[in-house]
Amino acid sequence: MREFSKAFLWGAAASAPQTEGHSLENGKSASTWDEWFKLAPKKFHEHQGPKDTSNVYEMYHEDIQRMKELGMNSYRTSIAWTRLLPDGRTINPEGAAFYQSYFAELKANGVEPIINLFHFDLPWWLMEKGGWETRESVEAFAFYAKTAFELFGDTVKYWTTFNEPLVHIECGYLYGYHYPAIVDFKRAVQVGYHTLMAHVRAVEEFRKLQIEEGKIGLILNISPAYPKSQSEEDLKAKELADLFNTNSFLDPVVHGEIPGKLIDVIKENGLAPITEKQDRLLIQENTVDFIGLNYYQPRRVQAPEISHVPAEMPSDFYVPYDKPDKRINPYRGWEIYPEALFDVAMMMKEQYGNIPWYVSENGMGVAEEERFRDENGMIQDEYRIDFIKEHLRELHKGIQEGSNCFGYHTWTFVDCWSWLNGYRNRYGFYRVDIENNFKRTLKKSGLWYKTLIEQHGFSDK
Repeated sequence: MREFSKAFLWGAAASAPQTEGHSLENGKSASTWDEWFKLAPKKFHEHQGPKDTSNVYEMYHEDIQRMKELGMNSYRTSIAWTRLLPDGRTINPEGAAFYQSYFAELKANGVEPIINLFHFDLPWWLMEKGGWETRESVEAFAFYAKTAFELFGDTVKYWTTFNEPLVHIECGYLYGYHYPAIVDFKRAVQVGYHTLMAHVRAVEEFRKLQIEEGKIGLILNISPAYPKSQSEEDLKAKELADLFNTNSFLDPVVHGEIPGKLIDVIKENGLAPITEKQDRLLIQENTVDFIGLNYYQPRRVQAPEISHVPAEMPSDFYVPYDKPDKRINPYRGWEIYPEALFDVAMMMKEQYGNIPWYVSENGMGVAEEERFRDENGMIQDEYRIDFIKEHLRELHKGIQEGSNCFGYHTWTFVDCWSWLNGYRNRYGFYRVDIENNFKRTLKKSGLWYKTLIEQHGFSDK
């Protein structure tokens, strides 16, 4: 039996833009996703945009009862900046009332809310001013964070500032996947720096309020780098991959300092961002209480055959290596490698002072899940159960070795809208029928998760 602590947080994760719906209603203003869908609907799978998503805005009461039925004791979601502060300064009363009711009801049903402030949904009014490229974004985010803490701090004890900040940096400013779809390494670095400073200022505002029992953290997507070989060149590629993708945020938010090697590499390649004099002290004084880590796949790297100096893209430092015998989720093209979760647990113990952390996302997206319905209509998603069990084995091993992990959240509770991919891949314990009033139907994995929680673990048999 793989047993976990009775205090362990079992739950799931989601976000406001991917679940709430009502994206331009009830006082909410437009985000970059609302505007991009209006500008380029063909980019979105089957023209599925952010308007309705999973309709949690109307259905959160029933969803919370479903969480309670599964025995979940925690749930992470986000606030939509554009719903709470549609113009950046004025509170939307209906939006504030919605979140207050939502969070209080979670709490009343024994589900601890972990509330995140930003999940890729930048307000359009801020994007028109330059978005994360402008220093104004730092203070705008700090004001938004302060407002949320003041409104909901009596109910919410666990806060995070950003989910996967590397995603809006890379996808928006390096690889052209998200709006504004710019490809510019230097601008990406500036966006990353302002994101870090926005996080730091939010933490500073949180500390000023001295919320009783309140804790604040950051959620990062973690893909540990593994080199193709032990050659000097491949090991350097691994070091640089980790430097840019892991240490860039983890070091300043936990240790209070941007890695010196990263600063050197950025300066050597003419990528240095514009900074302000007080920034270093702000970073040093506003570290986090805990970390959330989203883990899906490892990063296999090797040295590039040709690189530019100064660097034009991260591929000038490291390039992907396609491991020939890897297991893969064909629906996402992602490698399945649970062993990395043990390595992550050890990294947090050995390199980050064993700070409290939790698995804030882990899961498996599969297309056309209706193929796996049984005669009673339940989706038999054994593949998802196997995926979770394999990762929990490695996590359990890490905890046994002393890593300070306090919880595990899957992505996600009910199937959700996934940016440009719409509803192509499903991740939830509940299937959402978007053609039938967003009806929820429990999958086999949900029943398994219920048993897991009841037993505080699972059998390896």
